[in-house]
Amino acid sequence: MSRAFVKEDSEDPGEPVKRQPSGKPNYVTPAGLESLKSRAAELAWLRAGLVSKQRPDEPRGLALRQAELDLEYYETRIKQAILVDNRGLAAQDVRFGATVSVKESDGVVKEYTIVGEDEADAAAGKLNWGSPLAGALLGAGPGARVMLPRKNGTVQLEIISVTYPK
Repeated sequence: MSRAFVKEDSEDPGEPVKRQPSGKPNYVTPAGLESLKSRAAELAWLRAGLVSKQRPDEPRGLALRQAELDLEYYETRIKQAILVDNRGLAAQDVRFGATVSVKESDGVVKEYTIVGEDEADAAAGKLNWGSPLAGALLGAGPGARVMLPRKNGTVQLEIISVTYPK
């Protein structure tokens, strides 16, 4: 068969997946740093358990290799962490760690918290500080209107309030 018809970009399901950070600074909130440490501890425990079950003459299994790669990722992220603790900040502008209430052009009010890359969870309203939406909000204050580019044009958001955790 000609090599032109062989799919080269398929991933082997028998290989572990290596997480790739964005290369941007690893800003973290206090909760984010604790979460990274907790995840690293869980992975170290998991790895130890998998190693103890492994026979010396046996090749490393997929679960063990994945745990080792994940542990390496989290340990590196902890070392690279830049703690930004804005708890109790009285600023009115949006900074890292802020919770921002915005009103969309259709009147819907949403709340977002600006967090680190590993803390981001869109479903929970936690935005990676490097995301386009967080970038549009950073530096703005209550009453400001920011434009967010979308595929079908732009969306206007009005900042209603900015708060920081206690």
